Amino acid sequence: MAVPEEVRKVERPKNTVVVQYGDGKYAVKQRVGCKNVGGRRVPVDGPTVGHITGMRYVPVVPDTSEDGPELKDWANVVLCDTLFKDVLDDLRKFYSPRESLQIYCMAILRVCRPGIKDNELKSAYDESFLSEMYPGVGLSKNTVCSELNSIGKAYGRIIAFMRDRVSRVCRDHHLLIDGTLKSDESDVNSLSDYSRKVLTKGARDISVLYAYDLNDDEIICSTAYPGNMQDDRAMEDFIEINDITRGLIVADKGFTEPSARKAFMKNPDLHYLLPLKRNAKVIAEYRMYSFSGLLKGYDGITYRKEKEGGSAKWLYSYRDASKAASEERVYLETHKGSYDPDDHGGRAGEFGTIVFESDVDMGPAAVYKAYADRWLIETIFRFYKDVNDFDETREHDDYSVMASEFVNFLSSVLTNRLLKRFSVIEALEDVTYGKTMKLLARGKKIKIDGRWKLRRLSVYEADILADLGLLNRPVSVKNPVGRPRKRAQA
Repeated sequence: MAVPEEVRKVERPKNTVVVQYGDGKYAVKQRVGCKNVGGRRVPVDGPTVGHITGMRYVPVVPDTSEDGPELKDWANVVLCDTLFKDVLDDLRKFYSPRESLQIYCMAILRVCRPGIKDNELKSAYDESFLSEMYPGVGLSKNTVCSELNSIGKAYGRIIAFMRDRVSRVCRDHHLLIDGTLKSDESDVNSLSDYSRKVLTKGARDISVLYAYDLNDDEIICSTAYPGNMQDDRAMEDFIEINDITRGLIVADKGFTEPSARKAFMKNPDLHYLLPLKRNAKVIAEYRMYSFSGLLKGYDGITYRKEKEGGSAKWLYSYRDASKAASEERVYLETHKGSYDPDDHGGRAGEFGTIVFESDVDMGPAAVYKAYADRWLIETIFRFYKDVNDFDETREHDDYSVMASEFVNFLSSVLTNRLLKRFSVIEALEDVTYGKTMKLLARGKKIKIDGRWKLRRLSVYEADILADLGLLNRPVSVKNPVGRPRKRAQA
């Protein structure tokens, strides 16, 4: 059916043709080339680009759902990438380029989107600049589920990755080792079990051990264990499986030297600094509560140092006067109805004290500082649970749990690096980590005319991004004060 001339004369894009497809309905198709038919060049019609309606050309406009996000998180993921890129290089030693990017992006997204679920990773990736920096990373729900399972099955690679990090720890560095429990009510994996805290918590857990390098302020390695495993057994395995062969291990009272004796005997460059329980026999034997000096550099701390007979072990004891008063006050408050003067007298010398055993001859101040800095790893666990929302296991089988904990470990490494970066920014001195991350989330880029442009920020927000090295600080030009001078007349 011929198209009326007045319809063909309606203004429309070049290289198009009008085609009638119904009673009074006309489509405008794009010409995409020609083909040879019997020696003749016959034009080839392409897709419909518009319609002639009411003697006007109306273009076909695709649905907005066909466009990708044109407003994306930028500042947070770019800062993470800057601080974390060396870990991507480490991952590539043990995983394929595709898997390395999947693990890397998952770790960053778990930091930038606390509490994110596996089925939300794809959307978060598309809505962040990670999809521009590292395009084509597969993070759909099914892909993530399959990949975590595969990564967990290749558990030897996770161990190799951890050992590679441990191998770079300097011989004279101090390693803090501690663990935390996290809820895991799965009936499928073998890690979920009732922990030693079951009477107060009433839930099944898994146990996660971390090693932290005090000298470099860096998380080194991590391993997950069943929630019911004793601390000393977990520590013995942790040292062995991660091939920790050098450094000074600083642990808490749940870890004892006998539990890791094999590892210490096997590795002469591996040493320990462990606190003793207050009823340990050597405390009374060497009169460790009879303090001999005042610790320099600390207020109200007395100490005593003794060598254990002919052995190669040393004892270090300390008493904090303020803690002693606090502990005694708590003791008296909790024994109001059952006060026993003999019991009080027997415990009075223990209030505010701590005693360490070590196979290294160190200065009392160095020993106390090594243990006092344990708050650093406690901070890591607090962020692990409360900020990054890793307090509950969402995976089910052993393989997925192991892989997910590996990603959580990487996210914890990144979180720690962010904390260190924020701590040196004067403007962020009184700003919490959570508020700083929210501030970074406002640094989004918009796609305009095919180019990405940073969305307008307040002066304060722009200054913070400049302090973090994400923006160039604008040069401010002050307006001259007062009226401009009159031009001199000729």
